[in-house]
Amino acid sequence: EVQLVESGGGLVQPGGSLRLSCAASGFTFSGYAMTWVRQAPGKGLEWVSTIDSGGNLITYAESIKGRFTISRDNAKNTLYLQMNSLKPEDTAVYYCAAASYRGQGTQVTVSS
Repeated sequence: EVQLVESGGGLVQPGGSLRLSCAASGFTFSGYAMTWVRQAPGKGLEWVSTIDSGGNLITYAESIKGRFTISRDNAKNTLYLQMNSLKPEDTAVYYCAAASYRGQGTQVTVSS
């Protein structure tokens, strides 16, 4: 059974940082590109970033480029998203995804 479990969300002040993790199991993690998406209150899903299976090809949404860094540890079957210089508009539920699978999400709230 494929499982994607996100963690690391929380409440942070504008300008702060958070590091999200996504623990994967039930499939060959090292063989799949991984993606972070987010959903702000009342809005649809927004693509954030994708990393290829080897961690060599990375793409970012313009809205977060230069502030967020995606990475992965294939030995630990874990995906990460380092988020710096957070803004109130980054408030959302963040999900990791692989192929057609998505985790349950972790809430990130940026507010003073």
